[in-house]
Amino acid sequence: MGFLAVLVAGIAGFMFGAIWYTVLAKPWMAASGVALNEAGDAPANQKDPLPYITSIVGAILVAGMMRHVFVLSGIDSFGEGLVSGFGVGLFLVAPWIATFYAFGARPFRLTLIDGGYATFGCTVIGAVLTLL
Repeated sequence: MGFLAVLVAGIAGFMFGAIWYTVLAKPWMAASGVALNEAGDAPANQKDPLPYITSIVGAILVAGMMRHVFVLSGIDSFGEGLVSGFGVGLFLVAPWIATFYAFGARPFRLTLIDGGYATFGCTVIGAVLTLL
């Protein structure tokens, strides 16, 4: 059952990211400086499967580690999973993103967008893990 919970939670985190980046597509494209297609309305690599594969595999790996930590910590209720997932994203993942982007002289707006996804994506993963 643990493997299924990790898989479902990872997919949920990935799906949340799809929604997050659909809603924030324009500000993310502007802040990230990603190469755009000829129409200028989507990333030039939009049809490349590698970023999507990387994203879903990454979300499943995060879900797997979060499940491991949750089991060791006795986190087993929805509320605990929600708060713990939020904490993982906000206090573990987002600071690394902020560090990388600060040294890379990336726009702060990009830090907020990507750090926000890390925070709320981990929140979703934590909630799903404790529901299953």
